[in-house]
Amino acid sequence: MDVLPGGTATFLLLFGLFLGAFAVRSALRLNRVLRLVRSGERAEGRCSDRRVIDRGRDAENRYRTEYVFAFRTPDGREVEFTDHAPGPFGFEVGAPVRVSYDPAAPERRATVAGPGAWGPILMPAVFAGVLGLFAVGLLAGFAASVGG
Repeated sequence: MDVLPGGTATFLLLFGLFLGAFAVRSALRLNRVLRLVRSGERAEGRCSDRRVIDRGRDAENRYRTEYVFAFRTPDGREVEFTDHAPGPFGFEVGAPVRVSYDPAAPERRATVAGPGAWGPILMPAVFAGVLGLFAVGLLAGFAASVGG
């Protein structure tokens, strides 16, 4: 008994589209970070906090470490933000970092990506590449099963 109408072909299509959506999301994140690194304003900042987030009992990776960074804009405003995967070993609270940010929205568009912190570039690149390849494979399998 098939759970989905169309069976395997429907599964390949839906799962391929699902993975493709995550690949596109990762690629967009990578694009934003690279744009900030290339043409964003620069500021000296620091790691202001390291929090352990409890995702709940049912989560596969129950605990996640979140790093909060802070910097001061030229007009004197203190800005705090979190960044994804700052590196394999993270940062100590108080550690100096180089921040690249968009002056139009520094609270929403800032990163510590660059020398010493390649995680914000590597993680979305790996996700976009690997998930994109899986999505293409699944969608090619769907096309082969429908067309053949």
